[in-house]
Amino acid sequence: MLKGNKVGLRARHEDDIPILLDELFNDVVNASRSETKPWRPIAPTSRDRLKVDDSEEANVPFSVVELDGGTLIGSATLWGVDPHNRNAHIGLGLLPAQRGKGYGTDVVAALCHYGFVVRGLHRLQIETLSDNTAMLRSAERNGFVREGVLRSAAWVMGEFLDEVVLGLLAEDWKPVPRQ
Repeated sequence: MLKGNKVGLRARHEDDIPILLDELFNDVVNASRSETKPWRPIAPTSRDRLKVDDSEEANVPFSVVELDGGTLIGSATLWGVDPHNRNAHIGLGLLPAQRGKGYGTDVVAALCHYGFVVRGLHRLQIETLSDNTAMLRSAERNGFVREGVLRSAAWVMGEFLDEVVLGLLAEDWKPVPRQ
């Protein structure tokens, strides 16, 4: 398990899947804001959306748990891993009851550690909606720099929204001290 100050990133367990499906992906608003495709209901028996394929090197999914107690609080992914150009993207989703507690900043820090230290990547990137202040704050607290805005790039719940692109290079990364 990768450990931050508040959270751990661990392998996805089979019993995590129904919780993540119910609380993240079957929530129309949340899923519409985080996915690149239109929302559609996912049956509880359809586990493919969150099942881990260990042969898939380009996507590394984690379950996010509280260090104190091990409670499942969300999902995190290092996706689009490009070993030639040594870059990847970061994504995360916290269960609604776990938002606003500072977990996002810790998840981003743990994903940076994984990307830069464990995988030897040179660049990490985050794309998020311009009104996602929690993700923007978490990224910037970890040293990510706003590199651009993709105007009206995302169709979300009946309107076009801007996306912000943030990047962080390995040489600019300053690991968050562990408490």
